[in-house]
Amino acid sequence: MRKKIKFAFKAVIFDMDGVITNTMPDHFNAWLATFAAIGIKVSCYDIYEREGQDGLTSVREITKKYGIKISAKETRRILAQKERLFKRIVKVRFVKGARPFIRLLKKRKFLLGLVTGTASHEVRRIMPKKLLKMFNVIVTGDRVKKSKPHPEPFLKAIRMLKVRPGQAAVLENAPFGIKSAKRAGLFCIAMQTSLPVKYLAGADALFKSYAQLRKTLHIF
Repeated sequence: MRKKIKFAFKAVIFDMDGVITNTMPDHFNAWLATFAAIGIKVSCYDIYEREGQDGLTSVREITKKYGIKISAKETRRILAQKERLFKRIVKVRFVKGARPFIRLLKKRKFLLGLVTGTASHEVRRIMPKKLLKMFNVIVTGDRVKKSKPHPEPFLKAIRMLKVRPGQAAVLENAPFGIKSAKRAGLFCIAMQTSLPVKYLAGADALFKSYAQLRKTLHIF
């Protein structure tokens, strides 16, 4: 039987893609088509393990990995093409149990934060207004200088929430997000929605679903 987690936190901070919205397959398909146009066949792991990283860095790292040299201008063009394609193909789907869990936390008077590498205009387009209003604080990729795995996004969130690191828990689903949360001194729960366990080893706890998570938390 899984040990109960004493959920003695004031705030819970969520990543978006793969934690609330089931949009990671759309991101992957957009990257797949974009890189295919320059002769690179990326795997889902190339994309999923870099979730939360700024797009320009992802382009530079992936092209370097596959031995293709590109200019700064071409790097920007590739990212712009991926973003245009993502906007055309994205379908708003939610990770099972995510919305009920958020509503339950709100009912229990937790402070809620959203920390995502996605730009603010895309967040507003993807997330329903009613759901966004449940978050006390929203930190998007275009509102920070350094993206995940740097701790800045989560440090900014807890500063805006006016809580100490030990008073907040994070829900993530990717290595960079986990590293960012831990570097900010936060308790990190990893959801196994996108990647195998070996990619999520840095988290404090790991769950396959929200149903499993709720059964394990001491408050529910």
